[in-house]
Amino acid sequence: MRSAAQRGVPLEEQLEAHLSGRTLDWDSIRIYLEVARHGSFRSAAERLGLSINVLRRRIEELEHHLSATLLTRHVDGVRMTIEGQHILAAAEKMEAASYGILRARDRALPEVAGEVKLAVTEGIGTFWLAPRLVAFQRAHPQLLVDLNCAMRSADVLRLEADAAVQLTKPTAPDLKIVKLGRLHSMPFASPSYIDTYGVPKTREDFLNHRVVMQFADQTSTKELFEQTFPGVPQAGFVAMRTNVSTAHVWAVAKGAGIGWVPTYVHAIGGLMVPIDVDIRFHFDIWLTYHSDAGRIPRVRRMIDWIIASFDSREFPWFRDEFIHPKDLPKEYRGEPLVNLFAGFAWPTP
Repeated sequence: MRSAAQRGVPLEEQLEAHLSGRTLDWDSIRIYLEVARHGSFRSAAERLGLSINVLRRRIEELEHHLSATLLTRHVDGVRMTIEGQHILAAAEKMEAASYGILRARDRALPEVAGEVKLAVTEGIGTFWLAPRLVAFQRAHPQLLVDLNCAMRSADVLRLEADAAVQLTKPTAPDLKIVKLGRLHSMPFASPSYIDTYGVPKTREDFLNHRVVMQFADQTSTKELFEQTFPGVPQAGFVAMRTNVSTAHVWAVAKGAGIGWVPTYVHAIGGLMVPIDVDIRFHFDIWLTYHSDAGRIPRVRRMIDWIIASFDSREFPWFRDEFIHPKDLPKEYRGEPLVNLFAGFAWPTP
């Protein structure tokens, strides 16, 4: 008996037939999608939390069931065959349909309960949203908030998050995109650093100091550094570089060097001094979510709360125009935000 491939049955129909006949499971297709998208077994294994050997075995089983070679191995990763590209297109349609089923299920459950997944850049998540989430959660005690703080943008189309707050503008056509505000970053130093090394007065004077840098994909700060200090080697000038905001802010606060920090650090009680040299970076803040997710009551409630959390009328440091930290107290009329961080450090005996 000839196989379906030998009889000329299109690969997409083979895939649908195998799935409907339950000779394959969805996990095999999901694994193939990850390997094909990442172009490597290693990257896909890290993403899925599985071993490379498991992924290879599952792909081999899938290829056996479909009687087709989907991937070829190379020293720099894997590449899809023509057959693999056809299977990828069909699998992506099935993936989108499966997510549509989950969103339809969630829309049928009107109660503000269950789990909502929020992905946000690490600094904004840690220093701005996490402390404010307490009041939100108390207002909705049946809601579990899964807060994922990372500099990698989440894929809301594939349900990695119900909503995402990021510093790069998404481009996928099926997404709802809302500009939340603008993040203004300027150089700050700790009082201990200033007491020891003084304050730079000009851009050129910076070269006589040490700086702390956060290099992250969403902010393109490595490129900004090279534009600001062209031709200056990092060794001997950059005291420390890190990929996360928390380590970056702590390093600046403890006197490791001068670092670029969001201006709202003053509003939340950061004991750092702004350096008045015109080297400022600005990043627009974007909220993104799937249009279907916005009709799910618990997700809608979270989206409305996020938008309110960046309202520039209430929180002036998120306005498009730059406001110097020393002027923020005159612009902000709310309760002291430092209260949100009460209990973060043990009181001094």
